[in-house]
Amino acid sequence: MMENVKSVCVPGVGCPLSRRHFLGMAAGGLAGTLLWDGGGTQGQAATDLGEYIDLASLRPRPKVRVKSAVLRLKPPYWLGWPGTSYDLETMGRFYRDAFADAADRVGIELEREEQPLENGEAVGSFIEASKASQPDALLVSLQHMGAWRWADQVAQSGVPTIIFAPVGTAFTGHVLEISRRPGVHVISSLETSAVEQAFRMIRAMKQFQATRLLVVAGTTRKERVLQKLGTQVRYVPRRLLHELFERMPETQEVRRIAAQMRRKARKVVEPTREDLLNAARSYVTARRLLRDENAHAMTTDCLGMVTSKVVPTPPCMAVSMFQDQGVTYGCEADVFGAMSLMLTSYLFDQPGFMNDPVPETVKNVLITAHCVCGTRLNGFGKPPEPFNLRSHSESDLGVSVQVFWKVGQPVTLARFQNPTRLIVDSGTVVGNVDTPPAGGCRTSVEIKMDRVEDVRDVLGFHQVVFYGNHRREVEDFCQMYDIEVIHSPERAPRRETT
Repeated sequence: MMENVKSVCVPGVGCPLSRRHFLGMAAGGLAGTLLWDGGGTQGQAATDLGEYIDLASLRPRPKVRVKSAVLRLKPPYWLGWPGTSYDLETMGRFYRDAFADAADRVGIELEREEQPLENGEAVGSFIEASKASQPDALLVSLQHMGAWRWADQVAQSGVPTIIFAPVGTAFTGHVLEISRRPGVHVISSLETSAVEQAFRMIRAMKQFQATRLLVVAGTTRKERVLQKLGTQVRYVPRRLLHELFERMPETQEVRRIAAQMRRKARKVVEPTREDLLNAARSYVTARRLLRDENAHAMTTDCLGMVTSKVVPTPPCMAVSMFQDQGVTYGCEADVFGAMSLMLTSYLFDQPGFMNDPVPETVKNVLITAHCVCGTRLNGFGKPPEPFNLRSHSESDLGVSVQVFWKVGQPVTLARFQNPTRLIVDSGTVVGNVDTPPAGGCRTSVEIKMDRVEDVRDVLGFHQVVFYGNHRREVEDFCQMYDIEVIHSPERAPRRETT
């Protein structure tokens, strides 16, 4: 009877459903009831496989609370910085509004003490109330140099603390020690944008804690939680993804995605129309599995699936599309590669580029290469960089996005070695390498490293590169949450000769 089936119409899935897909579902015991073993959603009907899912809605958006107060001596002042000519009330309103606007942009709740704290008793009450209400961080803004003793008390409360000391309220001696403590971030500046970035730092940690990372690899299901970062890691069998891909229909959305990517590309080189459709199906398949597992980020054994030929296309294009929408999709089931991608996404609202590092010893530049790269390197919602659609270079299958990075663009390289240790370096883009004449991966970016004399000494593998010199901000995040920072050596270690 099955031999006579040419196509099948299934409500919610699409019509016609190819005979091959229908037979694949029947072989898995899915015909009629169309149930699938999704682990986190066992028994869910698969008749809605073609439904639209808003990928951006899967990005974690936890509630983030920051409690703020102004610390100052009781006015009017006589001598002492910021000085008697400084308009306390006008500047107080300016900073209050600037901080409120920054909180709105980052998406956090800022709870403000209405009256400045002007004595030790008021500061003590603020600290005790903060311990009781357990905000995610404290922000104290100084209006007198004599208030540093109170800022120090706040910083010792055990709640992550941001201290904003506008120019005129601090000498080097005030910030020298406290600004290097874990759990404290000192901003001695007039730049209120630094407070906005500090808010992103607090939000990023909450996002790490709210994230379930799905690792699609192996044959078993298990879970663990990463120390310090608090991210839950859920391992699920690799077969779930490629079996779901087999059942995923070629919907109108799939065809639209394929057409849009073809239209946006500067050039399509190797991929065929079928490759583009399969790549679009890979995207909606991964999105569906992520949603059904109640997860917020994923990394898959993509090379394993290609090597064993269980999929006709690597997920490269899908991964790029995920990154552009603020949802991490990492390669090769590399947990800490995915965590590094999350760092750039959560801390800077930018996609990162997880890569294989290649030393170019003639020009002494680092080539960062992979077949997966987001296009919106300037930030989510920003215009994409130019790209070509290529095949996955190692297998010559499917669709990979070859992204052309901006020459002269400062970049940062970051890589979690484990939850408590992170490598961070910086450099500048000096070129893009094409394949051919080179071999290797489709997106290949030449970087002139900062503070590294010999490119062979660059640390790490699967580092994540992203736009902007954010070395200092990454270090600030790590200091706040007591994560060790290491850098590539500036000079090669001396080797003994005999």
